[in-house]
Amino acid sequence: MTRKELASMIDHTFLSPAGESDAVEKLCREVAEYGFACAMVNPAEVANAAKVLAGSGKRVGTVINFPLGQSSREAILAEVDCVREFGVKDIDFVIDIRKLKRAAKDKSKREDLANDLECYVSRSKKFPGNRDDVVTKLIIECCYLTREEKILACELAKAADFDFVKTSTGFGSGGATIEDVKLMRETVGAEMGVKAAGGIRTLEEAIAMISAGANRIGTSSGVKIIESIKN
Repeated sequence: MTRKELASMIDHTFLSPAGESDAVEKLCREVAEYGFACAMVNPAEVANAAKVLAGSGKRVGTVINFPLGQSSREAILAEVDCVREFGVKDIDFVIDIRKLKRAAKDKSKREDLANDLECYVSRSKKFPGNRDDVVTKLIIECCYLTREEKILACELAKAADFDFVKTSTGFGSGGATIEDVKLMRETVGAEMGVKAAGGIRTLEEAIAMISAGANRIGTSSGVKIIESIKN
């Protein structure tokens, strides 16, 4: 795999609440230089990121209901409206884990969660322009879920027409694992995207996730990973 090929599969990420004052600007410059899939930043930084990347043709991505997945539907939709105004095209939502666990135990609870997820996708793609150019991802935070809950989350995401399912926020008790990526790929099939994120810091780890079935990598170590490739 060439540098260009791998970079196009990486969401170059800065989601830390702390860091250098110019961290987002630096991230965006690296996205433009290395050709990463997008600059993934917190909602408060999307306007700044959009300004830095203006005219570059590079995408700005953000996270919603992050990292706990515990906002109300109304708050989440308002957050979507805010970031879409700045032209954000990649939107990663955190599933409400408590709702998911209730839905896994009681089928009557699934409709409410399914409706939430459908609303998030619909709202993300309602703005003028090409709906297909907006990429939605559902973070299911695998480290807190049973196998059955992971499968249910993937099934609900696919039914709601999310473009990707994603392993982790990177803020939970664990990150991406080979086993979870394989299970997610088996569950959603070949057509839907699988994003591995959380603790991926080396080229070897990134390639292992891709080999397991991921077609997108979320990491703050994008430059290090790409520069590990000699070609």
